[in-house]
Amino acid sequence: MKTWFITGTSRGFGREWTKAALGRGDKVAATARNTDSIRDLVNEYGDSILPLRLDVTDRDADFAAVKQAHEHFGRLDVIVNNAGYGLFGAIEEVSEAEARAQIETNFFGALWVTQAALPYLREQGSGHILQVSSIGGIAAFASGVGLYHASKWALEGFSDALSQEVSQFGIKVTLIEPGGFNTDWAGSSSVHSKENPLYNSIHGFRPTTKAGYKPGDPKASAKAILQVVDSENPPLRLLLGNFACDCVKELYPKRLVTWAEWETVSRAADGN
Repeated sequence: MKTWFITGTSRGFGREWTKAALGRGDKVAATARNTDSIRDLVNEYGDSILPLRLDVTDRDADFAAVKQAHEHFGRLDVIVNNAGYGLFGAIEEVSEAEARAQIETNFFGALWVTQAALPYLREQGSGHILQVSSIGGIAAFASGVGLYHASKWALEGFSDALSQEVSQFGIKVTLIEPGGFNTDWAGSSSVHSKENPLYNSIHGFRPTTKAGYKPGDPKASAKAILQVVDSENPPLRLLLGNFACDCVKELYPKRLVTWAEWETVSRAADGN
């Protein structure tokens, strides 16, 4: 039996993974901005779920929620930083307030929850932190989500470093990198900047749609997540879905080719 702390459980991945954990007998501290959205899970699973109202951009609230969950269940085994949303707008279109809000939620929210959980995981000498990134955390597309990319690339960087820092304490870190899935990421939870008609070519563009990929089912992804948290040697990065897998197979060879083409210039740059 494992005890989970999952952010953003009202819909999408967070809700499906919460249901999967509870369904096999695990316990879950489930956070959401509005816990009314998970009342049905509380009614079904009773004491196995602890609903917590939380806005992850509030650092003090993050620390308080993690503390409350630990006190309630006695331990924490799996931390899932899932809360986040999509900001749609070309780089030139995005306002300062929109940009800051995107980074506050997708990056700082995960950072604060991670910092809050680490002392408990270190003390017990075990734990697994799952950071919900995206294929957009390792690739970028001309689809008006530049600030979303920035938030996920930042998440990837700190989580990679984190994995190396905390392995000595028995703590594992996995970045979850989904492709296109049928979540609310591009729906009612998303934010859209004021459009400039000069960028009409990217407004509404979705790489997965153009490539003919069918969006993945969040329910189906739960099996992969359970396999990862049960693994003795989980990966630092886990791709989810066909689009993500195919994308990296195309992306990384191109990067290697470019680096090789410019290697002479690169090596000469340090003057040695």
